[in-house]
Amino acid sequence: MTALLCLAVQACAVSDSPDNPSLNLTIGSNESNVSMGAGEPVIAIVSSESDKTNVSSESNVSMGASESVIAIGSSESDKTNVSSESNVSMRSGRDYLNPNEISRRDYPNFPWYSTSGFFYDQGVPYTTFSSFTEYYVTSGMPVVGGIISAPARFDIAQRTPSWIYYGTGQALPYNQYVSTVSSGTNELWVQGASDWSQYVVSPLGTWLQLVANAPVGGLAGFYDIVQTDITTSKYSTYLFNQGYNTMNFKADQVGRHMLYFVVNNQPSNVVVVDVFTKA
Repeated sequence: MTALLCLAVQACAVSDSPDNPSLNLTIGSNESNVSMGAGEPVIAIVSSESDKTNVSSESNVSMGASESVIAIGSSESDKTNVSSESNVSMRSGRDYLNPNEISRRDYPNFPWYSTSGFFYDQGVPYTTFSSFTEYYVTSGMPVVGGIISAPARFDIAQRTPSWIYYGTGQALPYNQYVSTVSSGTNELWVQGASDWSQYVVSPLGTWLQLVANAPVGGLAGFYDIVQTDITTSKYSTYLFNQGYNTMNFKADQVGRHMLYFVVNNQPSNVVVVDVFTKA
């Protein structure tokens, strides 16, 4: 490996010469491929035939002048891919926490920040909700005098989710998530049939089941910030049990609902629920 690094350094030195305006360097197995234009040095070092660092104009690397990549791999699972949008994904052994992990679903992006009220009055087709049908039901107990129903204890051992989804659709197996989150973190999720999510699109008038984890428990302030052509806010207090709690939330207003709670001066994450009328 030391010898390979020396060769790489020597090659970069050669590329600085006016007589050598471009650099194409491959070190390792014959399956490694580096192809770059002038002024774009790349070093790719691998230690086995199964390790691959592919740099091409089709999928792995598309970079402008003066951009460089150094990729060093040592096992079959190590990969470096750089797309035309400068999206770098490096992982080993299925690292689901990687911020560039490709989502299992296509999360929508609605123009909530438009200054025109036209968007908020429009119905949307059923396909808008098709990826989120496990997270809402068409009937439920009414929520009286507040934002959510009174929190009730939730047995996580009996209702453990398979996957959790962050707001952008990034997925993580629940057992891996539990091993990474701080024990004192307040959490809020929308419960689905088998998964939990921090983002849901639901039709107007439906019910969602929320799950909150309050490790300390106690009196909590619960907030619902609603964005349409104007922004409104709702606030109520609830007594949270220590540990996991479950409660109902009714999607009774069109708009973007941003839900979170605070216990012991510690805020939870924000859950976003986009509510539309059906076309």
